Amino acid sequence: MTRTITASLSPDLRQTPDGATRLLRRRDVLGLLACSALVGRPKPANASPLPAIGYLCPETPELFASRLAAFRAGLQEAGFVEGENVRIDYAWANGQYEHLPRLAADLVNRPVDAIVAAGGAQAALAAKGATTTKTIVFEMGGDPVQIGVVDSLSRPGGNITGISSLSVDVSPKRLELMHDMDRNARTLAVAVNPASPTAASQLQNMTAAADTLDIKLHVVQAKTESDFDPLFATLAKNAISGVVFTSDPYFAFRSRPIAHLALKYRIPAITQSRDFPIAGGLMSYGGDFAQSHRRAGVYAGRVLKGEQPHDLPVQLVTKVELVINLRTAVQLGREFPLSLAIGADDVVE
Repeated sequence: MTRTITASLSPDLRQTPDGATRLLRRRDVLGLLACSALVGRPKPANASPLPAIGYLCPETPELFASRLAAFRAGLQEAGFVEGENVRIDYAWANGQYEHLPRLAADLVNRPVDAIVAAGGAQAALAAKGATTTKTIVFEMGGDPVQIGVVDSLSRPGGNITGISSLSVDVSPKRLELMHDMDRNARTLAVAVNPASPTAASQLQNMTAAADTLDIKLHVVQAKTESDFDPLFATLAKNAISGVVFTSDPYFAFRSRPIAHLALKYRIPAITQSRDFPIAGGLMSYGGDFAQSHRRAGVYAGRVLKGEQPHDLPVQLVTKVELVINLRTAVQLGREFPLSLAIGADDVVE
């Protein structure tokens, strides 16, 4: 059959007036033959499914968009592109952090090869509590040894490793920066989320820093967004000179409402996330979240390639960044000291 078709489609175009027509027919028939070959070709019986990651996050896709983009960049750096050679199953807590253990357990029961717990200590602890067999890669701002996520940084042990930044460790520095804004202040406020696993240690370190600065701390608590307005109202009533938010994902992802209330009550505030001054807050000081999430993506890719978590030491993102908002300072009737303004990594004007 093939020989006959080939012979009939071999016209001498130099001698045949309708050679162009015959060439078109030849292409059509060859195309049909190619399609028939593809349709008739059986799929490999042993075709492997894509490797899969279970992605546990305490927030919403919208609030986590920039972090997720950094994670995907790291994953691509390791050779994986979502939808092409890796699948990602997402579990979003939508700000309801108490749901993280249930969501982690659900991911463990799915056919995933690794769990990525991004966005803080509570997500990491929830993932660790859900499985001792599936590999976990975490991303957080605190000390994973201190809160019991890993045995050590160099030898994490078990089925878990990840990335940690210095956001929690530099909370005392935030207090110092706020004090620099008003050297005459005798009392500064500290906002604490009592649900945070790192709240107690941060408060202890900030109390020691306050003693060094010879100031008193006015401690206020907030664990839901509805607590923010009463918090600022209390600070305004007590004529507090400024408020320092401890490192906590819940605070970091609510930069916009916190910035709005700080301006409303005319109270200078500082948080860990650059999202805060971008949203209109006074300033931020904390770890580089883009770098920590990108590195988590790289680690996830290495795990998918077969590396074991106990062979991957916990990485520390040592870069911290200071971001200030000059316009907000003017609105609050404050002025950044020259040394602080010069030392800022980014300035919002």
